[in-house]
Amino acid sequence: MTETDDAADVRLAGLARFVFSAPSWRRSLVIALVLGLAVDVGSYSLGGPVRLFGSLAFTLPAFVAFILTKPIVELAERPLTWNRSALLGAACMVFMVLITMPAILPARGMVPLVYACALGFIFGLRLLVLVAISDYRVLHMVIPASIQSVVGVGVGTVLFGLSFLPFAVLLMGVFLLGFSILIWLIERPLDRAFGIRGLSFLNAFIAHLTDGSRAMETFFREIGEAVTVPQMSLFFRREGRPDLVFTIPNVHPGPMGEIGGGNLPVRFVAAFEESVMVPHGCATHDFNLVSEDEIQKLIEGVEATKAGLVFGEHASRSVRHGVESVRLLCQHFGDALLLVSTRSPLTTEDLDFSFAQTFEAEGRRRFAHLGFVDAHNCMAEISAPVLPGTPVGAEYLRSVRGAVDAMPAEPAGAFSVGYARKPIPFTRSQGFGDLGVQVLVVEAGGQRTAYVLIDGNNMVEGAREALISRCLKIVDEAEIMTTDSHVVNTVTGKNPIGMRVPVEEIAPVVERTVRAASADLAPARVAASTAWCEDVVVFGSTRITQLACTVNAMLVFVAPLSLAILLLAFVLSVVTYLVLL
Repeated sequence: MTETDDAADVRLAGLARFVFSAPSWRRSLVIALVLGLAVDVGSYSLGGPVRLFGSLAFTLPAFVAFILTKPIVELAERPLTWNRSALLGAACMVFMVLITMPAILPARGMVPLVYACALGFIFGLRLLVLVAISDYRVLHMVIPASIQSVVGVGVGTVLFGLSFLPFAVLLMGVFLLGFSILIWLIERPLDRAFGIRGLSFLNAFIAHLTDGSRAMETFFREIGEAVTVPQMSLFFRREGRPDLVFTIPNVHPGPMGEIGGGNLPVRFVAAFEESVMVPHGCATHDFNLVSEDEIQKLIEGVEATKAGLVFGEHASRSVRHGVESVRLLCQHFGDALLLVSTRSPLTTEDLDFSFAQTFEAEGRRRFAHLGFVDAHNCMAEISAPVLPGTPVGAEYLRSVRGAVDAMPAEPAGAFSVGYARKPIPFTRSQGFGDLGVQVLVVEAGGQRTAYVLIDGNNMVEGAREALISRCLKIVDEAEIMTTDSHVVNTVTGKNPIGMRVPVEEIAPVVERTVRAASADLAPARVAASTAWCEDVVVFGSTRITQLACTVNAMLVFVAPLSLAILLLAFVLSVVTYLVLL
């Protein structure tokens, strides 16, 4: 990935700072009431033209807009909370005050003009906000957007005379036209690039954040493409104990929350009778599933391979192997080779999907099946994924090639397997998914190896080493993995394990789970399969980069374009006033 691509992705994630929760409607109304009273006092003290000007001209329209906007928006079967309605009314009132009050003392005769301009401006502003957060269809939002301005026009007509009415209505039309053009220009880039309405997508995104709506999946399906992905699985059988499936999907468990494949590990666990562990394979956000329905195709692909399984009783000890920054924990089970990779203490980030096919082809030289796990266990900052041809990509390839050549020489014999899963007393917002901690312990050749899988998206730098040190009190070798589940992410991809909860509080849960898995050890047999899951619809190659570049290009021109349209609207307002005067 180029520096430009990387910067685009990071800037796109940085848009999260613009997402916030509206304060309580009571707080917004109190602010509007206090501000109106302050304007009353200030206007009267400065010799303003009307007593109670603040309460009548500013507070009253804000209160009426608060009461009526929500039910009118909901007539179009679109959401709007009382908190947002109140915040919108109070914020527009602030703009009205800022535009109108400077004219109170130096040019009282200009008060009707600037007040009419303020009404026109908040009409356009409310329209822009409502089409962004509730309904992208401009015509549907014109009436709720106009409420505050219409009440203000009525107040202005009473205060300034009938001549104010046609002038104010005309200015509302001017600003309506200006903001409508601005909305069209904002939507144009995404429409041309992806064939989707930008504000409609924003509506769906906000609906997801507020009530868990899956409407975003419709947009993802429109831009998605069908792919065929390999999925290697290890099936462990034990007499008198539950069976276990260790399966490695090469799709990305994203993009966010429950949308797409965000909760992929949980869906796999729910679909199988056996215990299931779902670590992270080779996939970037380009291979996000467009909807949760696509997970079923992966599940069916794995299930279909069960019919031809041949179980064996041999496994090797685990061995560390690597080249430069890449380190692999390697262990072969029958005719399959399992590789778990990390670059810790360097950042361990997503590997491009093409590596999955390359590694599978490398493994075929010596083994029937190869499963490659990106442990995804070290994050310092959001960084670019690993692409073929890069220096880091070459290190991964040489490491896998070396492991494939070295592992056949490792002696194999009877082995035992233990499994345990423990819930973790932390939430998604603290970086933990619904599966908690899962541990697979393999005892082979007198050595015990713990494969620890935590349901989350990466972990802070140093957390892996601290957790491994606790595991090595119980077993001989260990690796810490995360599922890369994106249920812990709603906007940005940075919520790693250990960022919000100290590692010292996580370690006891991990240690208890490793001990439980060790106590569960029993002689086992193993079989492997590689399912080729077809027609799985994902975002598509480079779609995330294209989307990031489009959005960031929009951000470059939206600000100056908005300013130009607003200045033009205000100039037209003054010209109209002078002509009518």
